[in-house]
Amino acid sequence: MVHKDPVVVTGMGVVSPLGVGVETNWRRLLEGRSGIVTNDRFDVSGFSCTIAGLVPPKETDIHGFDPREWVDARDIRKMDRFIQYGLAATAEALAQAVWMPEDEGARARTAIIIGTGVGGSPLMAEAVKTILTRGPRRLSPFTVPAFLANLAAGWVSIRYGFTGPIGAPVTACAAAGQAIGDGLRLILTGEADVVVCGGAEGSVDPISIGGFAASRALCTAFNHAPEEASRPFDRDRAGFVLAEGSGILVIERLSHARARGATPLAVLAGYGTTADAYHLTAGHPDGRSAAAAMRQALSMAGLAAEDIDHINAHSTSTEVGDAAELAAISSVFASREKALAIAATKSSTGHLLGAAGAIEAIFSVMALREGVVPATLNLKNPDEAASRFDMVAGKPSHRKLRHVLSNAFGFGGVNASLIFSQIP
Repeated sequence: MVHKDPVVVTGMGVVSPLGVGVETNWRRLLEGRSGIVTNDRFDVSGFSCTIAGLVPPKETDIHGFDPREWVDARDIRKMDRFIQYGLAATAEALAQAVWMPEDEGARARTAIIIGTGVGGSPLMAEAVKTILTRGPRRLSPFTVPAFLANLAAGWVSIRYGFTGPIGAPVTACAAAGQAIGDGLRLILTGEADVVVCGGAEGSVDPISIGGFAASRALCTAFNHAPEEASRPFDRDRAGFVLAEGSGILVIERLSHARARGATPLAVLAGYGTTADAYHLTAGHPDGRSAAAAMRQALSMAGLAAEDIDHINAHSTSTEVGDAAELAAISSVFASREKALAIAATKSSTGHLLGAAGAIEAIFSVMALREGVVPATLNLKNPDEAASRFDMVAGKPSHRKLRHVLSNAFGFGGVNASLIFSQIP
């Protein structure tokens, strides 16, 4: 049974607008730092949204990102940004897990599931520009493999020689949550001993910014004050802030981790996933299927709603999405009003689309281990429905945490919920 020998997290890696590395991200998150800045990735003069959650470059931030630290210079042109971020986060996660097997048997029992919402859209945009201005013969032979959604997982497999199951959920903003859930299932069914799982996204580009803005999903009201733009559960919200990065976890059975001397960080206790079957971009207003995903996760974990101490909400800072998630949480956790600590770390990072579920899962594990719930930034005028819970606003809240739930919801009506628990 899963409870006798649970699946545990033994390694984590992060690249986000808060910087590179789990410790850097966690420290800056608790300090109330924002990774949302004026978008200088491309000319935004003709765009209604001029801000984004950009991974800081190494030249401006000692904890920033330089692809040459993680990728051979000859390979950088063979991969779009999301793959580079995925490789960097994976390197950190594997180093913490101390999982670098040299024998073929162990490598064959290692799976890779890394999801993405969009894949290499910056390179796709650049390829179209090349065709229009210079002709199709000027395209690189690496164009297609550089933007394919499964190539973050593919590069990890090739670099480390992992020959177990490989996959890449492309389920919008639920992709990383489903990737972790798929990894859990692979271990529970005995198909893998270790799974490298999470998400990667690098889609701050003209297509994504322009497209999301056209659908009126992006925040355009705080271009003058980027750090105030992402405001989950706040009545003055004005849309989400597009961001980029990667979050990767290494998971395995507790017995497997202990047998090889690895340090278990938290139990991956439960997973649930459902579909809304309602609308392309909006969840059902009453949150019924999101609530079902949370109940499935509780059931797998063998827990009741009363056992959950903290929720890292998916809340993206859109009116429809925030309301539906609050409705779902209210239906599942009605008995936990005022006792359930809810926070939305997208207020600090922005929305990393297909990588969001993994970044927030890692923040959930850190909250569990450190006994502190990070604050939601910019929560000045909470929604009425939010007031019935303990909305951690302004500053972090120190408390004893036993079980933490993390949500990830995506376009197309995809819902994924994960539960992390203390090591027994």
